[in-house]
Amino acid sequence: MTDTETTTATPEPGSPDARVERQVRRIAKHIERFTAAHGGGGDAVVEYVGRDATRIVLVGTDGAWGDQVVRDRDIARAAIVKAGVTLHEEFPNELAAKVRTTEYEWSRMAGLQLGGAQG
Repeated sequence: MTDTETTTATPEPGSPDARVERQVRRIAKHIERFTAAHGGGGDAVVEYVGRDATRIVLVGTDGAWGDQVVRDRDIARAAIVKAGVTLHEEFPNELAAKVRTTEYEWSRMAGLQLGGAQG
């Protein structure tokens, strides 16, 4: 093999790389199911939640949105790419304008603002 050739080795079962790849595949499948249910495509933004959490915000082509919290930013980004969703570095205005907020979200926001139930 020359200096410019690369190989793609399959990680050993049980190795850290194999665990990461399984996590990426699992999260990507969730993303794919969401996008399939909401127009067949979508956009995603990865947001910092805390030291041990990253939030994936998904917006389907129909404007529906959802989120998923995962442990690692790199895993989140890899899953988004694997699922074939457009990854944005920040939440652009055009994407925010596309989000369709339902009555459920409005009632939750109003309830929290007015001291309503949080469950």
